[in-house]
Amino acid sequence: MNRGSRAVRVFEDSTAMDHAAAGLVTESCRDAVALQGRFTMALSGGITPRGLYRLLAEAPYRDRIDWTAVHLFWVDERSVPPDHRDSNYRLVDDLLLSHVPIPLQNVHRIRGENAPDRAAEDYEKELRDIFGTPVPVFDLVLLGMGEDGHTASLFPDRPAVDEAARLVVPVSGGPGGHQRVTLTLPVLDNALLVLFLVTGRAKADAVAKILEQGNPGRYPAGLVRSQNGKVQWFLDCAAAEGLNGFRKECS
Repeated sequence: MNRGSRAVRVFEDSTAMDHAAAGLVTESCRDAVALQGRFTMALSGGITPRGLYRLLAEAPYRDRIDWTAVHLFWVDERSVPPDHRDSNYRLVDDLLLSHVPIPLQNVHRIRGENAPDRAAEDYEKELRDIFGTPVPVFDLVLLGMGEDGHTASLFPDRPAVDEAARLVVPVSGGPGGHQRVTLTLPVLDNALLVLFLVTGRAKADAVAKILEQGNPGRYPAGLVRSQNGKVQWFLDCAAAEGLNGFRKECS
């Protein structure tokens, strides 16, 4: 179902959602490699994408991807070393990278062990060098959403949400006490495909306000609008319970 410029799909549970997401990733990868010889994807941390990463690390999805042509990036990172339990890089490494034949040089992590300002500057330079454009055009950006409507490390009413010039910025005061580094909205908006994965009843209110009420609270997740492609929201029934038209099919 299309809601504004967004496409919304609702799944019975997170397992069905993860399989649909894995299929979309493999299809996007195939198309990008056929067209331009590589596939660029920015990954998120958190609990929700873990099922997707596990699936991509296993047959049949793993075997449908030309990992030598895949370049992986991160949407955001906490200011911790890569082996820290709170590292988004470590999450992906544990569930995906250590199980697939992706070349080391194709893994472009944010260096959370460095000071946030430096890590942000270095990552922005790396993005410009790799993409060769003022703003990178990712083939796919994978996002989640918190109960407060944040996405990446873009939190409500924080300066990073309004950043229009920089590609990557440091963020302080996020949940958990860690400083962070995040891609900004201009980068997210420039992707060919943005895929939100959202699960859980606790997020249903924010989902409904973003997708049906015009985002009156100016939730950061609701500000993501792909300029080059499309935004897809994959929801489980619990997250979609506030959306008109989905209550019946999820009951």
